[in-house]
Amino acid sequence: MTYQDRLLKVIPGGAHTYSRGFDQYPINAPQILKKGKGAYIYDENEKEFLDYGMALRAVNLGYANEKVNQAAIKQIEYGNNLTKPSLIELEAAELLVSMIDSVDMVKFTKNGSTATTAAIKLSRAYTNRTLIARCAEQPFFSYDDWFIGSTPLTKGIPQKDIDSTKMFNYNNIESLKKLFDEYPDQIACVILEPASTEHPKDNFLHKVQELCHKNGAVFILDEMITGFRWHLKGAQHYYDIRPDLCTFGKAMANGFSVSAIAGKREIMELGSIEFEGMERLFLLSTTHGAEMSGLGAFVETMKFMEDNNVVEHIWEYGKKLISMMNELSKKYGIEKNFVAGGIECSPYYLTFDKNGENSLGLRTLFSQEMIKNGVLIPWIALSYSHGEKELEITRRALEKTFEIYKKAVEDGYEKYLVGNVIKPVFRKFN
Repeated sequence: MTYQDRLLKVIPGGAHTYSRGFDQYPINAPQILKKGKGAYIYDENEKEFLDYGMALRAVNLGYANEKVNQAAIKQIEYGNNLTKPSLIELEAAELLVSMIDSVDMVKFTKNGSTATTAAIKLSRAYTNRTLIARCAEQPFFSYDDWFIGSTPLTKGIPQKDIDSTKMFNYNNIESLKKLFDEYPDQIACVILEPASTEHPKDNFLHKVQELCHKNGAVFILDEMITGFRWHLKGAQHYYDIRPDLCTFGKAMANGFSVSAIAGKREIMELGSIEFEGMERLFLLSTTHGAEMSGLGAFVETMKFMEDNNVVEHIWEYGKKLISMMNELSKKYGIEKNFVAGGIECSPYYLTFDKNGENSLGLRTLFSQEMIKNGVLIPWIALSYSHGEKELEITRRALEKTFEIYKKAVEDGYEKYLVGNVIKPVFRKFN
């Protein structure tokens, strides 16, 4: 049996995140990984790949950073999970509150979905309303029903949850205003990322905030991806906006499991216990939510980022990478068929056929050929460990890949692709 066969036999989907599933990669991608170090990952045979996946964006310093690992190990040796709150739990909470402009209180958890769902619950309790407005273009907020019910994957989700989430468009304030007009005094909150593939235009975030407060809704910024990448204080600082609630994860602890729901005291304290006579909101109560190893890693990650100007490095590397990709696609005459872009600290690439249509087939082929040349690049997530050496490795891989890619644009990707085309995660049927 192959590793893929063994994985599928014991794990639904063969992985604990759908984005790690075999259907998201070309057939020549490593089926299983043994380790990572810096900007590189290694398969079971120690074959090395330069990695741009970075653990689904959870690693922003580089794999197995020694200082972060030692900070986590120190907390493990202290017991890792104690009967009462730990010293590192208090230190981590005070650190986040001191860092993020909008935050008065924080509650830690282990993944982004529980954090965003906690924000939804707080908002519903604070407003005594039910409906949720979420940004349509941003791909993922939670595995919980309030979000998945707004995707094509509605199997197993009650109709009331499907109906409770409404969608608006990024950088289109009229689409949000229309929701407030259509559902007066019913929308509990608006949730969106500060940015994903483009910057907010025409004061979009500030207009969202204004609409929320005008209509009595809670304004939530999901900073799972933008937090600690756009700015050490989050994209909310970068764009000079203060949400009512915000959520963080991914790059908080360089791969260790730490996420957070944070925000204004008047909302967050609904989940507290010291106010006698106040009706209780059962917010988050997780055995491992304040696991000491992860919080030790978070504190050390923040220190490392500040000491080494990590955010500035990632922005600069992304700028160079986007420029290089577009220069090489132009060199090979495929500048209309392969386009790199996005915000420099979080770039993207797009693949188009000769008719100008988005092509998953060409995207799969591109990934296949880059893997042949030692680079795993399902998307682009950058780290402090990506430097000039890695940029040159990427350049060489792109040169060889674009030779094949150019032919595939003309002749059809089917002539060059081995195996199946990658599939969207959010599809109705397998």
